[in-house]
Amino acid sequence: MTEPAATIDPREAAHFGEMAADWWNPAGSSAMLHKLNPVRLRYIRAAIDRHWPGSEQSFRPLVGKSALDVGCGAGLLTEPLARLGARVTGLDAAMENVAAALDHARGQGLAIDYRATPVERMLGERFDLVTSMEVIEHVADPAGFVAALGARLAPDGLLILSTPNRTPLSRLAMITFGESIGGIPKGTHDWGKFLTPDELTLLLTDAGLEVVDSSGLSFDPARRFVLSDNKAINYLLTARHRA
Repeated sequence: MTEPAATIDPREAAHFGEMAADWWNPAGSSAMLHKLNPVRLRYIRAAIDRHWPGSEQSFRPLVGKSALDVGCGAGLLTEPLARLGARVTGLDAAMENVAAALDHARGQGLAIDYRATPVERMLGERFDLVTSMEVIEHVADPAGFVAALGARLAPDGLLILSTPNRTPLSRLAMITFGESIGGIPKGTHDWGKFLTPDELTLLLTDAGLEVVDSSGLSFDPARRFVLSDNKAINYLLTARHRA
């Protein structure tokens, strides 16, 4: 039986694999991800509380649930999902990142199932929560990638994505500025591969999913990164299977 084609771009995997040893350094090559992580987690927590009400006051609202973090790097988001109580699997295309993630999780006393496995090849596995943050703009086949994420989602599950928008402002902020003096490693982004919210919504619709929430992720000089109505630079979407 032929394995499903992976949507991983080997050049992208190699680029991020080179960052593995420095991933957990908040002042290193992944500094921008460290700055983004708190606001992404606020969005995810709000989505969890809306979709599975009753645990809003709990520190571990995902107890009894499974989560899949696709494109997990060395685990910046994966570890918080485990602390929220989920049984977590993290996938990354770079073996170097998986090794760094496993080492860091052991040091934190966290049992996380990390794999260097394409999401397209996880046949038969389903998860209550699937996350993929700042990943789809790096894959070779966005439609195939979204379809694979949807196939991993349990019937009552939530899929949460974040990605840059394709606007003149995102080019300025993330490439012209971000990859020169903003701390993002050069060559990280290809502006032409960014997806607009409408384009990503269409991919989700074609995969049998519906968008139930969205938010912009923008920069406020006083409060740093914040959730907002402004999606010109970056945005997050929550989707589920269509009823």
